[in-house]
Amino acid sequence: MNGSAPLSLEEAQARLLALVTPLSIERVDIEGALGRFLAEPLHARRTQPSANLSAMDGYAVTAGDMRGPWRIAGESAAGHPYVGPLSQGEAVRISTGAMLPPDAAAVIIQEDLTREGANLILSGEPPAPAHKHIRHCGMDFAQGVEVLPAGLHIAPAQMALAIAAGHTHLPVHRTPRLTVIDSGDELASDPERCAPHQVPASNGAMLTAMARSLGVDARRIGPVPDTIKAITSAFEASADADLIVTSGGASVGDHDLIRPALESWGAGIDFWRVAIKPGKPILVATRDVAGRRQIVLGLPGNPVSSYVTAYHFLLPVLRAMQGAARPLPMRLTARLAMPLHPSGRRREFLRGWWDGENVTVSPLQDSGALSSLAASNVLVDRSALAGPAQAGEEVRIYLLQNGGIA
Repeated sequence: MNGSAPLSLEEAQARLLALVTPLSIERVDIEGALGRFLAEPLHARRTQPSANLSAMDGYAVTAGDMRGPWRIAGESAAGHPYVGPLSQGEAVRISTGAMLPPDAAAVIIQEDLTREGANLILSGEPPAPAHKHIRHCGMDFAQGVEVLPAGLHIAPAQMALAIAAGHTHLPVHRTPRLTVIDSGDELASDPERCAPHQVPASNGAMLTAMARSLGVDARRIGPVPDTIKAITSAFEASADADLIVTSGGASVGDHDLIRPALESWGAGIDFWRVAIKPGKPILVATRDVAGRRQIVLGLPGNPVSSYVTAYHFLLPVLRAMQGAARPLPMRLTARLAMPLHPSGRRREFLRGWWDGENVTVSPLQDSGALSSLAASNVLVDRSALAGPAQAGEEVRIYLLQNGGIA
């Protein structure tokens, strides 16, 4: 495996996602489902709206009586419908969201009417078509239709639709059990007590926070010393995890011990190395135990490399475990606000800031530079061996602030 060529990003993502089987299904209350993924198609238990409603404040009249004058017969307010028949020559005062009387076929807005004593006079034009200001029964959805497909990310709008469709609980896949392992002799667990030969152990907290954006809490282990025994013990302590993520030690140096520790633990390496920058030394392994499969994702130790590979691999696999129909991040296009030099032999993900139209690439792209990552809201995707790019050219970007959820 050492001599094999690095995989492309898409091939590596496909191989990783092929290892995933969505976790078991459970039913949770709607507010508890927020941020998760729907496990089954959701069908409406009611019709919305369940009757013809007015979309404007005005007066309801019959179909053959669009020019009046009219006598005011009563009022229909939201939650308090008008009771009784509506005859030609009569109008019912109606508010937005109120139910139309059974015989009403049009709503004339109040701005087009003048009141003279007990009568209404048309001072504008009647609606064209007559039903222009009516929300018809079933306009939004009808009972029995599918309102949300399986695999959809449940955000506030989807939650509101599910409630409107008559649901109090939703089927979702179980939240993955995740363990994050920080490894490296150079890591200091306390950033306030960090010697010159050390760096604060920030990756574990960062990766855990990224997972939490998908509603997944992680167990954190580490920093773990650079010994096979210590790393193997960390794996053994993660026996109940669906997914184990390591940070550091996945390369081929004398102190990069993730691979031999995995093999000692009984895991098999699926692939290693992806042709991206930052993040080449990424590793994926699996271990079958007690009828289930554990996936191990070995990420680089440099913090930006760890972040970029987590964005492209950790977040997608967590989505896939929860049954996401589209687990991969969404890619957009933007225009460069500045020229770029030619790219190298690997596909590059450059930190940048997108203002909604143009993207400015950070001048600091070192894989250890957290300051430029924290100041960025996009990754600019540049192909390997791309030529120079000029200001105004279109580039591909990935949004960082929402984890790239489609």
